[in-house]
Amino acid sequence: MSPSPNLRQALQQARQLGLERLDAQCLLLLALGRRPEQRAWLCAHDEQVLTEDAAARWALLLQRRLQGEPLAYLSGEKEFFGLPLRVDARVLVPRPETETLVQWAIERLDAQAQSAPQVLDLGTGSGAIALAIKSQRPAARVRASDASAQALALARANAQRLGLAVEFHQGHWLLPFGSGADFDLIVSNPPYIAEGDPHLPALRHEPLGALCAGPDGLDELRAIITAAPLALRPGGWLLLEHGHDQAAAVRALLRTAGFALPSSRCDLAGIERCSGGQWPQA
Repeated sequence: MSPSPNLRQALQQARQLGLERLDAQCLLLLALGRRPEQRAWLCAHDEQVLTEDAAARWALLLQRRLQGEPLAYLSGEKEFFGLPLRVDARVLVPRPETETLVQWAIERLDAQAQSAPQVLDLGTGSGAIALAIKSQRPAARVRASDASAQALALARANAQRLGLAVEFHQGHWLLPFGSGADFDLIVSNPPYIAEGDPHLPALRHEPLGALCAGPDGLDELRAIITAAPLALRPGGWLLLEHGHDQAAAVRALLRTAGFALPSSRCDLAGIERCSGGQWPQA
C-alpha cells in the first residue's frame, strides 16, 4: 500500500488531473471534515499527512469530482444569497447568476411598497429563490411550486432548518393556484437549455427535467409567460431567468403577451441573464 500524501501532494495530484486550484482545495477540505472557508489552513499545514481514513475519503471524492459530479452534491450544501442550502441530485445546484434574479425581485417589491406583498416562485427546486426573498423581506407572503415531490421535500427541509415560512405546493408551474391567484410578483428560473445543447453532457449529474426546454430552450418560458397574466394583479411583475443568448427572445414573448416595460438585467459577468415585465394597471 502506498503511503498517504501530505496536503501539498494531494493538491498537486488534483491539479495534475485537471481540477482548478479552488475546486481542489474545497474538495480536500471536505475530505478532512473542514469548512470551505478554511483554505488558508491548508497552506499553513501543507506538510501534514492525511490519515488513512482521510486519504480514502479524498480518493473517493476526487474520483467522483473528476467524473463531473458537482462539488455541492459531494458536500451536500451550497450557499445562495447568504443562506446555507442543502442540495443533492434531486435539484439543480443554485448558481451565483440566479442571485441577479433575487436582487431584482427585492427591488421590485420595495418599489411596489406593499405591506404584505404576495410572491410566487415557480419551479422552486431547493427553494433557493423563495427562501432568499423571504429572508430579505419577511413581511412578504412567499409561495412556491414544483412538479417534483422529491424537490419539494428538500425545499421544505431547507425552509424548516432556516426558520423561513414559505408555502410549498406540488404541481406544474401555476396549476396548484387555480384562476383566483392574485400575486404582486412572480419569479422563476425555469428550464431553458435547448435539446442537444453541447453543454448538457457536463450537467449529466443534475436533473434533466430541470434543464431542458424543447428545441430552442424556450418552451417553459413561453408557458409561464402565457399563464402568468391570469395570476398577476394589475401592476404586478413577472421576472424570469434565461440563457445567455435568450434575452431578446424573452422580451419579445413578454411584449406579445401584453406585458409593459419588458427589460433585462445583467449578471456580474455582464450577461443579460434575467428578463421581466409589468402586467398593465387596470
